Amino acid sequence: MVPNPKVLLFGAGGVGAVYLSILAKGGADVTAVCRSNYSAAKENGFTIESAIWGTHTVKPAVFASVADAAAAGPYDFIVICSKAYVGVTPSTAELIKPAVGPDTAIVLCQNGIGIETEYAEMYPSNVLISGVVYLPVTQTSPGHIVHGDLEQLEIGTYPASSNSPVVSNFAAIYTAGGGTISVHDDVQERRWTKLITNAAWNPICALSQCADADFLRTSPESVTIVRRAMLEVVAIARAKGYTEITEKTAEWQLSRALGRLKTKGKEPSMLTDVREGRHKAMEVELIVGNAMRIAREVGVETPTLDTIYVLIKGLSRSRG
Repeated sequence: MVPNPKVLLFGAGGVGAVYLSILAKGGADVTAVCRSNYSAAKENGFTIESAIWGTHTVKPAVFASVADAAAAGPYDFIVICSKAYVGVTPSTAELIKPAVGPDTAIVLCQNGIGIETEYAEMYPSNVLISGVVYLPVTQTSPGHIVHGDLEQLEIGTYPASSNSPVVSNFAAIYTAGGGTISVHDDVQERRWTKLITNAAWNPICALSQCADADFLRTSPESVTIVRRAMLEVVAIARAKGYTEITEKTAEWQLSRALGRLKTKGKEPSMLTDVREGRHKAMEVELIVGNAMRIAREVGVETPTLDTIYVLIKGLSRSRG
């Protein structure tokens, strides 16, 4: 493991703050680029109320821009925890450029499918690590984070390869910090598995303004619609060669929401964005749009996802 590795984290919201804490505990020298929470983080760091680790504070070096943070480099890792968007100028890949050195590995901790392409094109000589995040967390006020009882990160290189020492180094730091991490030869299979949930529940909850369990209680047909969307993602993944993903995978994902019927249910990020008036902040393209476009490439029909995509794009435009 690299001694005292230097880590720059971009997008220090809820997820980013928890990762800063884990990496700092793992021996990393952590620096954060903050935006809306810059003043609070600069003055007091991040206070994290965690169901796993209790209440604690992490105080990284804090900068308002990557250009300012670059002077504190070079960095061994740049960890991206901001939302993933298509067609935004400048893109996140462009924003981090001042801090990307020849030996900097870029770690993408973001939702969606096809998120890596722009980074791979812009930084072909840098190691690119793709990460699938399971972390229920909310920034309730600037610098104040509430974290639930789940924490898991699944990573692998992009393009897929095995036995990468850089990936192993990052995993070692993360594990030393008390985090739960698994390394995969091809992490895209894990991305597709999570997309089964995200591509269905995120837009459906945003459109209905219901948490998942609330939506399932609205009508008998609600379960059918969610299942259809999930099975379409399964079909795309299988057409891409990920045959370990099956209908049983979708049924298991659906059963998790059905198991919450005695509760209000979970509120995915798109629903939170709608409720807080951030309609243009929804990650529509990389969660739904890219899946739909990949379906066209591999010859899979996706009538349910098509309908959901058109409606959620309309919501984003009408409120944006």
